[in-house]
Amino acid sequence: MNRITAFLQERQVPFELLTHERSIRSAKEGAEYFGIEPGQTAPALVLRSDGQYWLMIVSGDRGRVDFADVSRRLGRPGLKMASPQEVERITGFAAGAVPLVGISLPCIMDRRLSRYPHIYGGAGEPTSTLKISPADVEKLNQVVAWIE
Repeated sequence: MNRITAFLQERQVPFELLTHERSIRSAKEGAEYFGIEPGQTAPALVLRSDGQYWLMIVSGDRGRVDFADVSRRLGRPGLKMASPQEVERITGFAAGAVPLVGISLPCIMDRRLSRYPHIYGGAGEPTSTLKISPADVEKLNQVVAWIE
């Protein structure tokens, strides 16, 4: 049992852990693989500004994130993506496999995800995907800001 599965079971949150033979690299690829809408995919990104880090969970149909807008919302100038090395050092997970829950960083969530009963995102391993309700993702994270 992996760390994220244990985290969710301890909190009695319903979820599915979906395994696949290779890593899923994009929202489009994930949507095609699982037969879902791209908006149901939920990449978990790590952002940084002046030595502080945030987890940002976005809808896969969003396209580009307006980092200037997110910087203003947080009151943190110069917000940008953390490097793959920083992601692994801060979260303990490789970039691209960062789980939707169980990361002790303040979280920024995309309101678009609430359109769906379930979203699909990182589970901590490149060949696993977490299927979970967006309400549970919100409940299990320390959400400090929303993107519309």
